[in-house]
Parts: sequence; structure tokens; C-alpha cells
Amino acid sequence: MSEALDVLLRCLVVLGAFLTMPLLVGQMEHKAMAHMQARVGPMAAGGFHGWAQLVADGVKFAQKESITPAAADRRVFELAPAVALVPYLVAMVAIPLGPFFGQGVLIGQDLDLGLFFVLAAMSVGVLGTLMGGLGSGNKYSYLGGMRVAAQLMSYELPMVLAAASAAMLAGTLSLVGIADAFEPWWLVVQLPGLVVFFVAGLAELQRPPFDAPLADAELVMGPLTEYGGMRFAMFLLAEYAGIVVLAALTTVLFLGGWAGPWAEQLGWAWTLLKIVGVSFLVIWARVAYPRLREDQVNVLAWKVLVPLALAQVTLTTVVVVW
Repeated sequence: MSEALDVLLRCLVVLGAFLTMPLLVGQMEHKAMAHMQARVGPMAAGGFHGWAQLVADGVKFAQKESITPAAADRRVFELAPAVALVPYLVAMVAIPLGPFFGQGVLIGQDLDLGLFFVLAAMSVGVLGTLMGGLGSGNKYSYLGGMRVAAQLMSYELPMVLAAASAAMLAGTLSLVGIADAFEPWWLVVQLPGLVVFFVAGLAELQRPPFDAPLADAELVMGPLTEYGGMRFAMFLLAEYAGIVVLAALTTVLFLGGWAGPWAEQLGWAWTLLKIVGVSFLVIWARVAYPRLREDQVNVLAWKVLVPLALAQVTLTTVVVVW
């Protein structure tokens, strides 16, 4: 009975994180961009500091009609939002938050191959956007889907190599083990890997400046052109859930996870604080950098990030052997 209760509590923690953290990141994006771009709307909806903006967005999406185009592949088109969203819920199962008031590490399930499990789940989430582009029956959506496929193939390699370098130092693929093994001097050795992982993660999520698949001036809205109502809201929630998963992985692999004062009691708070900080950098990149052209996206991946990731793996190998 106690084991079943433990499993239930872990499931509730993961589900609660999945339902709240992406919404908080979305709210933070509204507020951060409003300050950086001097927008009035998101700072005024509902009164004090625009607290009702998130509620207004939810009501707007719920009121809009979801239409399936006549030329669309109906099954692919309607399944795509779920394929984009659900893998991030699966990924959160293996991501540790840290010790909770001395009661052990707060995690859905500690997996021996947790790192590969989360990376694989993130890749499946990207395929949902690709399905939306190919199944819409729209030429602009099709072109956006092809750009998604190109980015996935280009940036998966440097992302995995950068993550592998952190696992090599820790000597394990368990995310709990990697965070436990963290040493402060890793921040120096793994700095190139951190940059590669973060940039590749932005590209996989099609976040600016890597939002060429969604380029509104060229492709209307790319793979999402034909989506509206709650289906579009699911894609939007998947984007914010992807930001949370990327920030959490960056925190665990390169920033020490729950490392900090009173980690045994407040480790979970340190992890959440770092996740919020990395998420803010993702939002900041959207405001600060213009969109890259499609050729620039591929050049950055194959001529800059892949060589840098290989150099990081070589350096890590030397450090481990030494």
C-alpha cells in the first residue's frame, strides 16, 4: 500500500509540475517582453501588473473554433498537437528537482538511462510540429515542416554530444547521479558544452532566433498556420513545456542541479530558481536577436556547433583520463 501511495504521489508531483510550470514560463514571457519592448497590453490586463493576461489567453483559445482543412490528412493533422505536447510530460518523469526537506530527491522515477530518455522524448515532441506541417495540406505549412526536419537533423548531434560530455565527467547517465557528482570546477571545463547545449536546444524548440520554420513574413505561421482554438493552444503549451525541460536539463547537466546552501532541505528550491533563470535567458534571446536565415541556421549547426561539441568531448576525455 505504501509503495502504491508513493507512486501516486510521484505521479501527482510530475503532473502538477507539467500543468503549472509551462504556464508560469508563458506568463513570465508576457511580462519580460512587455518590459523589454515597452508593451502596455500585457502589463494592464486585469489590473495589478496584468495578472489576468494568462486567464484572458486561455478564454480566447477556448472560444475559438478548431477547424480541419478539407485538404488535410485528418488523422495526422488532429494527432499532431498531442504528439507535440505529451512527450514533454513523459520527459519530466525522469528530471529530478532535488532533495525536499531531507526526504530524498523529488523525482518521478530515477532511470539509469535518464539522460537519453529525456533527450529522446524531446526529439519526439519536435516531430509533432513536423506532423502539423506535413498533415495540414498547406504549401506554407509543408515548407515550415521541412524546415523543422532540417533543424532537427542539424542540431540533434551537437546537443547530444554536449550532453554526453557532462555524462562522461559524472560517469553515469542517471540525471540524479550527474547532479550528485557535480563539482564547481565543471563550470569552467564544461562552459563550451553549456553554450552548445543551450543554443542547440533553442533551435530544436524553434525558439527565436531559430524560428525560421514559423517565419510569419515568409510562411504565415509555418506548420501552425491551419491550427486554431485549443489545438493551437496545445502547440503553445508544448513550446513552453519544452522551455521548462530544456532549462531543467541545462540546470542538472551544467549548473549543478540542486547544488547550493542547505541543499538537503532546499535543493528543490535551488533547482527551480535555476530553471527560472535559464528560462529567462530563453525569453531574453527572443527579444534580443533577430531571426536567422535558413542558410545561417544550418551553417551555425554544422560549421560551428558540431566542431565545438566534438572539441568539448575531446577535452572532457582528456580530463577524465588525466
